[in-house]
Amino acid sequence: MPFTVGGDGARIHYEVAGRTDGEPLLLIQGLGADLKGWAAQRYALGRRYRLLLVDNRGAGGSDKPEGPYDLEVMANDAVAVLDAEGIDSAHVMGASMGGVIAQIVAVRHPHRVRSLVLSCTACHHHAWRVELLEDWADLAEAKGMRALAHEAIRWLVGPRHHVRFRVPFGLLGPLVLNIPAHAFAAQARAITSMSDDVREELRFIDVPTLVIVGTQDILTPLPDSEELAELIPGAELSVITGAAHGLMIEAANAFNDRVLAFLDRAQATAEAA
Repeated sequence: MPFTVGGDGARIHYEVAGRTDGEPLLLIQGLGADLKGWAAQRYALGRRYRLLLVDNRGAGGSDKPEGPYDLEVMANDAVAVLDAEGIDSAHVMGASMGGVIAQIVAVRHPHRVRSLVLSCTACHHHAWRVELLEDWADLAEAKGMRALAHEAIRWLVGPRHHVRFRVPFGLLGPLVLNIPAHAFAAQARAITSMSDDVREELRFIDVPTLVIVGTQDILTPLPDSEELAELIPGAELSVITGAAHGLMIEAANAFNDRVLAFLDRAQATAEAA
C-alpha cells in the first residue's frame, strides 16, 4: 500500500489504479468516506485515466490523529500524493468535502490542476448546514458511528433509492466501518470552521471546470452548485435528475458518462494548446 507524508508527519494512504499510461486523475472523497467511495468510478474512469485515489486523513488507511483537522492541510495532503508519484499536474475531482478540498487545491496550487470536477459540493456555509454537521459530530462522539449513519442516511440517499435498497451499504459502509468517531468529528468540524477565503478566489480559476449535482441532493442542493458554476469562469453545470448526494453510486452510469465526456474535452483542449 503506497503512503506519502503530510507536512505534519501524518501518513496519507492512496492507491493508483487504471491505465498506467493514462493522464493522471486525482480523486478526493467526502466526509467520513475513504477511497472505496469511488468503487463505481474505478473501471469506467480507469479505462482511460491513471487514477490516484486518496484516503483523507482520518479515513481508510491514512493516519487518524486527534483533531482538530484543517481543510487547507488536507488539500496539502492531496498535493503530497501528486508529489509522491512524481506528477506535476493532474485532473482533480472531489466529492462533497472532497469538492471543497479540490477547490482549495485549485486556488492554492493552480499549476498542479489541469481540470476540475466538483461533485455535490459547495463553496460557503449555510447556517443550517453548519448546525447539522456540528450535530453529526456530537452524535458520532456520543453514540458512535452506527448511530450517526442511521441519522445521516436520509441526507445522503434519495427517497427512491432509500426505499429500494433499505440500507445502501455501498454508501454507508465506509462511513460506519472505516473511520472512528473522533476522526469523523474532526473532519466535520474542519468543514464548519473553514473560512470564505477560497470562495473569494474562485474567480481566478482558469482551468476547465465541471460542477455536477443531483436534483434530489438536500445536503448540498442545486443552488450551491449553481453558485459555483457562476463564480468559476467558464464552468459547466451538469444536473442529474433523480440523484441525491450519493450520485456517484445512485446514478453511476450517468455520472461517469458526464465526467468522462468533460475530461476528454478538457484533455483535448489541453493537447491542442
